[in-house]
Amino acid sequence: MTADVVPLRRPSVVDELATALRARILAGELVPGARLREEELSEAYAVSRHTLRAALRSLEADGLVDIVPNRGATVARLEPSELVPLFELRAALELEACRLALRRNGGTLPPPVHEGLAALVRACRARDPRWDEVTAAHAGFHEALVRASGSPRIQEAYTRLATELELFLAQLRPVWPLRRMIDHHRQLVHDLETTGDVDYLRVHLADGLEAVGNGVGAVAGD
Repeated sequence: MTADVVPLRRPSVVDELATALRARILAGELVPGARLREEELSEAYAVSRHTLRAALRSLEADGLVDIVPNRGATVARLEPSELVPLFELRAALELEACRLALRRNGGTLPPPVHEGLAALVRACRARDPRWDEVTAAHAGFHEALVRASGSPRIQEAYTRLATELELFLAQLRPVWPLRRMIDHHRQLVHDLETTGDVDYLRVHLADGLEAVGNGVGAVAGD
């Protein structure tokens, strides 16, 4: 009997364009509220407007772009008032994920979490650290912690949320000294594995919320 054949999914031009625009948005090159002009972008990337619109719709689904009929697309702008609800949902998901990860791994965190921590340390210690690379490594560490839960539903919900968080962080100047970023995350892993108490993660996230909130306020006052 011939086995069922599942077609391979190859990256399309739409996917590649969405990835390129995503990188520019998360690097802060395309700032919140910036108009994404179809004519300019389609010429710059040598694609049709149909392809560009499909890529923008993909980014809209991720919360990175706002599209208004007859007015076009802009880079999404998250207001400071949205920050606390965003972090509350993040804490609910990440704390439960951490609890499951510790329970399912004998009270320790699996290697991918430690690898994510090592990647964050390397990004912070680079000769000329780039903020977008630090935020990407920071996101990678927390995503590894969530994946360690082994819960597909929590991972799926967290992935959708993480895009909005990444948009906030990528467009702020650093809110913590990089040395503190390293020490805070090393201490978090140590405390979680030593005590098994996920309240350490709750405090860690609360500290991050306060720091990011202060950063948002500083940007708004510029």
